[in-house]
Amino acid sequence: MFLTICLNPTIQKTLRFPSITPNTVNRTAFHRLDASGKGINVTRVLTQLGKKAVHLTQLGGDFRPLFLSLCEQDGLSVEWVESNTTAAGETSGRAGEIRFCYTVLNENDKTVTELVEESRGVAAGTEERLLEKFISIIGKILYENTKDTAGRNDSPDTIIISGTKAAGFSDFIIPEMTRKAKENGLRIILDIKGNDLIESLKYEPDIIKPNLEEFLQTFGIGTDKTRINADYDDLRGLVLELAQKHKCRIVLTNANKKIIAAEKDSYFEIDVPVVNTVNSTGCGDAFTAGFAAALENGADFKTAINEGMRCGALNAGLERPGTIR
Repeated sequence: MFLTICLNPTIQKTLRFPSITPNTVNRTAFHRLDASGKGINVTRVLTQLGKKAVHLTQLGGDFRPLFLSLCEQDGLSVEWVESNTTAAGETSGRAGEIRFCYTVLNENDKTVTELVEESRGVAAGTEERLLEKFISIIGKILYENTKDTAGRNDSPDTIIISGTKAAGFSDFIIPEMTRKAKENGLRIILDIKGNDLIESLKYEPDIIKPNLEEFLQTFGIGTDKTRINADYDDLRGLVLELAQKHKCRIVLTNANKKIIAAEKDSYFEIDVPVVNTVNSTGCGDAFTAGFAAALENGADFKTAINEGMRCGALNAGLERPGTIR
């Protein structure tokens, strides 16, 4: 059983053009809408891998029915709380309205351009409702496990928290979810960055999986990618230090470049196979889903990383974001 969490729901519009000419009208017959956001992408790929996955998020505004309809079309299970109503039950303008993001595919130069709307802040009381729902879902997972001990393998249920959070949430919520997960013996995978990641590390998450740029930004090595080689020893040392100090495994993806990973006192790198990229949106989420599914199947760390790469490559070859078929 997987519980995926993303506190920034998205409706993704993908548009494909034969070519794009600046400062003119560009028309296309190919455009599609998908429920998205990092957590939904992870949930969709897990579902396509045959795993039972439930997604938890907040939803509000006029586009909530559309978002839920798109999820239903994909067979996704979604638990949500209201993000447009205050704790006193009052409607709060456009608070919590679901954002739109756009992917523009240019066939001529093979570029993938993402246009991202910043999210609107959630209404007061959303965080409390979300934590209450989170604790309720954990309780149901643990209860179901007591009823099905004969049919379970030895792998713990997994919580995956992905992406940034909408404005209006405190810095408390994601570390608190991490603490609760560990307290209840659940595996937790964090694909997050910044203070959310730093504050969650004290609770010893099982795996952290930011991309390399997010990792560099979070831990202050530098965000200029041209400096990576110069800072190589610092990066290797920091990855190992964090893995040992916080008793976690670390996986750093870097688009189509090699993956950096560590567990305990072992540091290694894995080359990423060259693939024909159609749409790179959601590749990291497909990696997370494949990696997590493989761990749930009993794979070792390196085998799980390879399965993550396989799923990421499948996503890259498809026009639709956050999918492997």
